[in-house]
Amino acid sequence: MGIKGLTSLLSDEAPACIKQFDIKTLFGRKVAIDASMSLYQFLIAVRQSDGQQMMSDTGEVTSHLLGFFYRTLRMIDYGIKPVYVFDGKPPDLKKEVVRVTALIQLVKRFGKREEAREQEEEKKDIADNQLLDQLARRQVRPTREHNAEVQRLLTLMGIPWVVAPSEAEAQCAELARAGKVFAAGSEDMDTLTFGTPILLKNLTASEQKKLPVTEINLEKALEGLNMPMEQFVDLCLLLGCDYLDPVRGVGPKKALKLIQEFESLDRVLEHLHHVEQEKEQKKKATETKEESGKAEGASDDSDKEAEPAPKKRAGGIHVPEFWPYEEARELFLHPQVNEGKSIELKWEQPKTEELGSGAEERVRRGCEKLAKAVGQKQQGRLDGFFTVQPRSDDAQAKRKPDQSGKGATKKARRT
Repeated sequence: MGIKGLTSLLSDEAPACIKQFDIKTLFGRKVAIDASMSLYQFLIAVRQSDGQQMMSDTGEVTSHLLGFFYRTLRMIDYGIKPVYVFDGKPPDLKKEVVRVTALIQLVKRFGKREEAREQEEEKKDIADNQLLDQLARRQVRPTREHNAEVQRLLTLMGIPWVVAPSEAEAQCAELARAGKVFAAGSEDMDTLTFGTPILLKNLTASEQKKLPVTEINLEKALEGLNMPMEQFVDLCLLLGCDYLDPVRGVGPKKALKLIQEFESLDRVLEHLHHVEQEKEQKKKATETKEESGKAEGASDDSDKEAEPAPKKRAGGIHVPEFWPYEEARELFLHPQVNEGKSIELKWEQPKTEELGSGAEERVRRGCEKLAKAVGQKQQGRLDGFFTVQPRSDDAQAKRKPDQSGKGATKKARRT
């Protein structure tokens, strides 16, 4: 899900934090990638022409393995060093959200099935096939076996991987903060809310899409929004995230205005509660007035048939009843992660013989390509040779020309 509307909000309010470039620009960079999200995407998207998942001769699903193999190979081709991060145990709050969402989806699917029964007989087979395909994709759930298979594949490819204690996005952000990687690569904006200094989007997009990589700089985002990290997290909670449903009636612009005005989500909710109470009081006063008016004119209208009152459309701002924002805030500000500085990342030579044994020809060629790319000594980035340091006042003073010295004499001669 990510953070609803955050990308468009940053684009409007803090455009300096976003830039786009070709993937080749990332040559020599190390990037932490959310493996669990990629695994889910591959199990859904990598399929045969008939819609079935890719399988081996023995009937085992290989969609996820092929997806990881070729996506990793593509990044290695561009000189990028990926490290994959897998989800650990999900937070209890996220489990509850997933459970409620599953119930809602179940109700929606049941409604669609009932509607499908009313379709014409000649269209029924087509509708059923489409529904079955949609349901099959929705029911895909990565298993421990899927994770273990991908981890073994990455080990054979010489690519480092990490299992997070909890959320993979949070661990990616921690690796970036610790300087172990240049950035976190994910399509979910909540990786930014977890505190990654730099977020890369579209990094793992397929080559056919030809999308530029989008970089979002957290420091510039906070500067553009004119708020500290704590307020930024509150803004993201108000917009809606994996842990909380969005507040109905509050869009990105309204959410930003509320946080900037009241400075914290706690005070925003107090304000909204006060506004809601005032509306309820006005509503009750209006209803009482209408009831008294009806009682006075009841004798005159006794012969008339009462007409039902038109239904009023529900509007305004509504905070969900179950909205544990304090717990969600804690998960973002103090996530459960392994300390980045203690994690060693090593990119090694691929075990080509094990990786390519029994595989088809294109996989063997890929293995050879991978071994060649890893074996070559990569050219370092220019910014890796230099460290830009702020100039001290003393140094600046030394750089100023002495008006009474040689410079002044030369200038006088020219004139």
